[in-house]
Amino acid sequence: MAEKKRGRPATGKTPNRTVRVPDEVWNEAKKKADAEGKNVSDVVNDCLRAYLRKK
Repeated sequence: MAEKKRGRPATGKTPNRTVRVPDEVWNEAKKKADAEGKNVSDVVNDCLRAYLRKK
């Protein structure tokens, strides 16, 4: 019998990250992102890319 592999199988997607965000900030960001047809992950990625472009 083959040994069972441990962990979650690869999905081909980016890995999850953990950050701490105050509830009031998260909730406002989620509301605005929803209104723009985005999710908070999209917003965080956009913000990090903008941060990296700054000199």
